[in-house]
Amino acid sequence: MDSLKEMWSLVNQELRRSNEIIYSIWFTRLDIVDFDGATVTLSASDFIKQTVEKQFFGELSDAFKTVLGFDVRIIIIDPDKAQPVSQSADKEQPSQITDSNTFDSFVVGSSNRFAYNAAKAVADKPGSVYNPLYIWGSSGLGKTHLLSAIKNAILENDPDKRIIYTRGEDLVNLIVGGIRNGTMGAVHDKLRNCDVMLVDDIQFIAGKDSTEEEFFHTFNVLTAGNKQVVLTSDTPPKNIPLLEERLATRFEQGLMADIQPPDFETRLAIISSKSEAIGLDLPHDVADFIAEKVKTNIRQLEGTVKKIHALVTLEGTSVNIAMAQNAISDLASEGMPVNELVNKIISETARTFGLPVNDIISKKKDSKTAKARQIAIYSIREATELTQQEICEFFGGRDRTTIHYALNKTAVMVEKDPSLRRSVDSIIKNAKEH
Repeated sequence: MDSLKEMWSLVNQELRRSNEIIYSIWFTRLDIVDFDGATVTLSASDFIKQTVEKQFFGELSDAFKTVLGFDVRIIIIDPDKAQPVSQSADKEQPSQITDSNTFDSFVVGSSNRFAYNAAKAVADKPGSVYNPLYIWGSSGLGKTHLLSAIKNAILENDPDKRIIYTRGEDLVNLIVGGIRNGTMGAVHDKLRNCDVMLVDDIQFIAGKDSTEEEFFHTFNVLTAGNKQVVLTSDTPPKNIPLLEERLATRFEQGLMADIQPPDFETRLAIISSKSEAIGLDLPHDVADFIAEKVKTNIRQLEGTVKKIHALVTLEGTSVNIAMAQNAISDLASEGMPVNELVNKIISETARTFGLPVNDIISKKKDSKTAKARQIAIYSIREATELTQQEICEFFGGRDRTTIHYALNKTAVMVEKDPSLRRSVDSIIKNAKEH
């Protein structure tokens, strides 16, 4: 990087691209002070510093990693105070697989049995069967769990196996960093000298020309050498927007296994398994209630059980249906402040449709913008407990009838169009996780 100013300019571009609303409100008030190759020092008022450190530090760390190609330590100082307060960027990387995710802890039902059996076969004989294995399904159904189980099973059988696990988004950042820093030789070596490659959310490389080019050749090298490749996505390869056809056809050349939302009996089994694992005695009527209310997201099933356990342990509250209802509502935004989640959904919708964020919340009425706005409104209602009137406030105080119309129209469209349903699920998932 030629200068501190140039680096900071590129970081600002990444921050603005990630979320224009958050960027304009918070990140524009940061100034760069120093960078020694490992630590970045920024300055801001105490209020801005505390807010960024508490709510948006992950986005800031990710932006520096995208520009520089590696993690840095970030210190934010208040110029009016003598002692700086620091926070490390060495947070747990999203590409780390939790060791507790095994095949034994995966609850098998009719909706996921095929994917489970395929994953076990790959783990038993990596590179010999089903190469690549492509697992797809909506958010929260267990795709990442199966990747974890594959990795852990392979390493248990052979600790010397060289395994790469990464998310599609991290893969993009790795390659962009390699190009910017002139280290693509090292990137080639890292990606191609492995025995097993596991990529979660491969859809994130679509439309990223350099990443698609690199992954195309990496994929060919690995599969030609009988090295196992396992990919997950929220949709089949042919339905990933902007994905090169040559990649889509290669992803389809192995085995494709989908995971569907669990049926009632499987949801009950999951609830029972999660409750037993943490020592929670859950009454049958409460378990039935949770299984009836949470139908499409296994993470939220687990989160509800953990929330109830916390209430029992910390407050001595009796377990009943009212508690379960509150636990489900509390987890609707998965711990993220509602305002932040709404902003992220709007930004993710804008990214999906290739529009500026301001267009989504503006009064523009062309068909593309109107559809994107309706999808954003519907996604917000799906992901939060906000009323129609409260949603109005995020869209320039529009009349409630406008929000009502958007919700009804989109609900009909989503019911008729499975690809649109997947788009909504993907928007919500990305907003919550990134």
